[in-house]
Amino acid sequence: MEKHFSLIIHNLSVAVSDVYVLHDINLFITPSSIHAIMGPNGSGKSSLAYALMGHSSYIIERGSIVLGYENIASIPTHERAQKGLFLAFQNPCEIPGVSVFSFLKEAYSAIMGTALSVADFNILLHKRCAQLLIDPTFITRNVNVGFSGGEKKRLEMLQLLLLQPKIAILDEIDSGLDIDALKVVSAGLHVARQENPHLSIILITHYRRILEYIKPDYVHVLHSGHIVASGDYSLVTTLETEGYDAFKK
Repeated sequence: MEKHFSLIIHNLSVAVSDVYVLHDINLFITPSSIHAIMGPNGSGKSSLAYALMGHSSYIIERGSIVLGYENIASIPTHERAQKGLFLAFQNPCEIPGVSVFSFLKEAYSAIMGTALSVADFNILLHKRCAQLLIDPTFITRNVNVGFSGGEKKRLEMLQLLLLQPKIAILDEIDSGLDIDALKVVSAGLHVARQENPHLSIILITHYRRILEYIKPDYVHVLHSGHIVASGDYSLVTTLETEGYDAFKK
């Protein structure tokens, strides 16, 4: 096990426009582990994802984010990505005029530190599309323009397979998916873990459905910006029977 792949979040408190949205968050993400972050709307789940990736609106008031042996809390987003953090967005933005192929080729060069020829990258990208059952014509379209919810999430998974991060943060990757699209996304996560056994996943979700395909090692309940409970998969059953209100701080 490569210890430098661990992510340690210690006493992390975050504010947006001088209002605290996260309070003293502590998580220890070991290599190969899957952590599910669950909670109601407005509990701070997406705020945690954005703070970890360095979104400029999310100000770290105290605490640390240590990847390997380095506190990355003050470095810019692109450097966090180069060091192995990846965020799959709940609602990816549209980029008119930029093809999926061009977007992914530039991202690959920036993160992997190597520039493949157009022909070599095309071969690699078609291989990844096949793994996610994506029609090759998909890569000629503009990024997320006119995409269905399932197509947007497939593009996020395509990035994950290409960029091979150490820590993947998935912000409600199951949101708006039908059962077939959910199976494709789950299969993509399994492929990513097979190719990179050290990959750690922070899976943010409201619902149990995706957890039946990607079973977490740990489950954490986030409520009003606080982690109010942590446990194994059995905690999901408790949530279903008692609801989030039972975990109010």
